[in-house]
Amino acid sequence: MLFNELGLSAELLRAVHEEGYETATPVQAQAIPEILRGRDILAGAQTGTGKTAAFTLPLLQHLQSGKTPSRKVRALVLTPTRELAAQVSESVRTYGRYLPTRVLQIFGGVSIRPQISKLREGVDVVVATPGRLLDHINQGTIDVSKVEVLVLDEADRMLDMGFIRDIRKILAVLPEGRQNLLFSATFSDEIRRLSRDFLNSPAEIQVTPRNTTVERITQVIHPVDKRRKRELLSHRIGSGNWKQVLVFTRTKHGANRLTGQLNTDGINAAAIHGNKSQGARTKALSEFKSGKIRVLVATDIAARGLDIDKLPYVVNYELPHVPEDYVHRIGRTARAGQDGHAVSLVCVDEHRLLKDIEKLLGTRLEQEIVPGYEPDPSIRAEPIQNGGGSAKRGGGRGAGKGARHNNGGGKKPAGRSGARKRPPNRNRRTG
Repeated sequence: MLFNELGLSAELLRAVHEEGYETATPVQAQAIPEILRGRDILAGAQTGTGKTAAFTLPLLQHLQSGKTPSRKVRALVLTPTRELAAQVSESVRTYGRYLPTRVLQIFGGVSIRPQISKLREGVDVVVATPGRLLDHINQGTIDVSKVEVLVLDEADRMLDMGFIRDIRKILAVLPEGRQNLLFSATFSDEIRRLSRDFLNSPAEIQVTPRNTTVERITQVIHPVDKRRKRELLSHRIGSGNWKQVLVFTRTKHGANRLTGQLNTDGINAAAIHGNKSQGARTKALSEFKSGKIRVLVATDIAARGLDIDKLPYVVNYELPHVPEDYVHRIGRTARAGQDGHAVSLVCVDEHRLLKDIEKLLGTRLEQEIVPGYEPDPSIRAEPIQNGGGSAKRGGGRGAGKGARHNNGGGKKPAGRSGARKRPPNRNRRTG
């Protein structure tokens, strides 16, 4: 379906055309008309499907109808990470370039004072992470009493990161009668419960089957001893002349260590994770996109929401503890009709994790031993340490420590109750 068939205004169509888009993606074709009708939405769509424009365009059109003299916040978008908040804000500015719409991004890790100043001046759209938004609400520096549209973007990841209580606190202070739009990569039981609590007879849209991988991605497993992973990674990047590679590690410390080793090998690399300042993260991403940096090493939470056009390679330097995170990771490549490659370096310690991933995918992944890097069959599997805590799949006490502050929230995390035995994707803050 063409964009000019969706009922969008001339100003929005002009901006869309200037971005080079004519045909709407499936989620856009299904969601935009329903949102324009004023319906609540429950949409299943992964990053890379065009979901941001699916809610941004009709949201902007809604704001064209009527203005509040005091320019109080009329639309609120909640996202799990700083990076995603920044990207959604940029989309609002891009598509709203011919409209008098003011947008403000709000997240932790930066000074709150400039945000307060902008709020005093008046804004129409706020894109925020839950923790920092609650800081503003508690301090009385934001007025959400006039919010007409609420968007929960990547709701599944927000629940994974432990933001469910924050979200419910925010919902409690928003006005009734607003339009609610919920976008999630998967429809877990928790997402269903949340949707029942605040969506009103929503139109349900599902454009990607649950937990499926992109067909255009070539996936391969390289069995290798743990101590030789970095050596093999440098070899594959050099011998294959890989120009742009997103590499995933399980921990921030692991990301820093691998980045230093790659730079020592003569491969320009930078790390992006929750302990990095927002300025450092923004700079690393910009240099990666421009080609100045060849390898970007990231943790799962830090990479969530990253939108990198034509990314050819994703490498799992370490397999994730949660199989669904494998799907999210490799989904960074093969976008917009491009082909992509997902390479996983798997040591004997990770065989169980690999089996869990293959069970989720419903298929065996191709394994290819690189000559010269054959695994030593005498090496026995050892428990995997997750952030210095428990070796079990559930992770340890340190896995979630302080991560909400590092990844978009403005407060210290809640206590450690129950943290030892919970799997890391259930109300945990990692990254």
